[in-house]
Amino acid sequence: MKHFFFTRSTWLALLLAAASFGAAAQAYPSKPLHVIAPFPPGGPVDVLGRVLAQGLAESMGQPAVVDNKIGAAGNIGIDLAAKAAPDGYTLAIVPLGNIAVNPALYPGLPYKAADLAPVTMLATVENVLVVNAAVPARNVKELLALAALKPDSVSFASPGAGSQAHLAGELLALNSGVQLLHVPYKGIGPALNDLLGGQVSMMFAQMSSVLPHIKSGKLRALGVASLKRSPLMPETPTIAEQGLPRFEAVSWYALMVPAGTPRTVVDKLNTETVKLFARPELKEKLAALGMDAATGKPAELAAAIQADTVRWTEVIRQKNIKPE
Repeated sequence: MKHFFFTRSTWLALLLAAASFGAAAQAYPSKPLHVIAPFPPGGPVDVLGRVLAQGLAESMGQPAVVDNKIGAAGNIGIDLAAKAAPDGYTLAIVPLGNIAVNPALYPGLPYKAADLAPVTMLATVENVLVVNAAVPARNVKELLALAALKPDSVSFASPGAGSQAHLAGELLALNSGVQLLHVPYKGIGPALNDLLGGQVSMMFAQMSSVLPHIKSGKLRALGVASLKRSPLMPETPTIAEQGLPRFEAVSWYALMVPAGTPRTVVDKLNTETVKLFARPELKEKLAALGMDAATGKPAELAAAIQADTVRWTEVIRQKNIKPE
């Protein structure tokens, strides 16, 4: 049997190496963080990115910079994040559409959902089904009855093919068995203008964008597209309550990092982000923008991504939806 003996200098070198490794493992972050926001300044993705960057800079002791990498419906920024070094220094604000819809919608997408690792959900946004006030329907059942009488007589607006509003309308048609006429627009503004003008019958929209028109009586809310009623409109039933069980079309935004990022780093980012989004003043700020802070564990975000991927991929397949 051979015996190995270490000199004093060898032991010292080993101890220094171990200490250096331990210090490196505990040093994260040791340089600035970059938060990729794949949409222009001013929108919800940008707002969440700046809130996150400011909070992480305070709690983690390193600068955090928001990079608005825009283009291709957010796909350019998400692709950059997916291809970044998995070291915890590149983070991304990822909307539902870019991780659970676009991989099925765009055949040539340069990234896969598996290229990104979940950290935590950040916020959810409730959608509501609204109709022009002249539409003779007071609830979802009456609206579907109108559509059943004459196929494609009920039209629905969206800000573009493959958008959450489009997919929600197609999901309603699939679940009810009626034919609805999709009318795509280039953005939420033109779509909402034509809905208010009566050129289209209905639309799924984020609650914050249509609540003033509901209150003014120009639009009528028929159902909330989540599984529970909204505290903003507690008198409005969910669509699931009105004969379409489990109907759900909720928008959300998440924090993700490149796949392969060390678990210790993911856990640290999760812990700090969950603490940040639990602050009452931050919750109030997001609520004023129509968003609900909704953090959780990485596994919970992974489950949400999987559920929405299955739901929307099936809608895209059955309706043969193609990007514009």
